Amino acid sequence: MNDNFDDYNSIVELIDEDGNTMEFELLGIIEYESEEYVTLLPADELENSGEVIILKIEKADDGTESYVGVEDEAKLQAVFEIFKDRFKDDFDFI
Repeated sequence: MNDNFDDYNSIVELIDEDGNTMEFELLGIIEYESEEYVTLLPADELENSGEVIILKIEKADDGTESYVGVEDEAKLQAVFEIFKDRFKDDFDFI
């Protein structure tokens, strides 16, 4: 898996549970405890220093992927720490 920021830098569209479509910039994919997490930034916040969104990648038997929220705060924080370390040269973290 290649986790360089420049290799992603693309816009993805996600549909929420209410059927609303939102655009995000794909920042990277983080592996943690044998699971993968996608890191996203809402596209309308690209010019601002917005909040990074972390979602768990779940793969179905047919190969499709879905992204689900992470409820475990400790796991979420651990993934964010990996993200911050990996992308420290690309972002200014407060």
